[in-house]
Amino acid sequence: MSDPKPGLNSEQLGAYFALMEVSSLLQYAVDEHLRAEGDLSYVQFQILARLVDAPEGRLRMTDLADGVVYSRSGLTYQAGLLDKRGLISRSPSPDDERSVIVTVTDAGRELIAHVLPGHVDRVHQLLFESMPGEDLTALGAILGRVRDHMRAAPPRSAKPRAARNRTS
Repeated sequence: MSDPKPGLNSEQLGAYFALMEVSSLLQYAVDEHLRAEGDLSYVQFQILARLVDAPEGRLRMTDLADGVVYSRSGLTYQAGLLDKRGLISRSPSPDDERSVIVTVTDAGRELIAHVLPGHVDRVHQLLFESMPGEDLTALGAILGRVRDHMRAAPPRSAKPRAARNRTS
């Protein structure tokens, strides 16, 4: 029988809880603003913002799912809601019939332009206002390393799908 792995020490536990609390508080405040100003969830905002920033305003659905760290089915649902509102369009990929291309519409660009200033203000006020420049540099470097470490595993969309029960 092997020894169980040690738990988190008090410093690790404190850092973990602080990170999770800051993340939750920030996401709650940002989500509240996005719903009030644009009737958007945070995930929908991420989808639109990534599309606005993408070349030609379009991305493959799987790339979008990996970028926003969202499941394929969840992204399909959110994209459907955005499509119904006329904020994006979806079409088959000309290069791969299994892929779907998502493109931001002019209405989607206008909505992002409308909510973005308040979003930026909220993030600046809650996250960056209390942080001197050297702390921001350190935080960016630390979180960048952690993100890269966590993304070293294949993205969700690149993982093999679970085999379905098939009877011959």
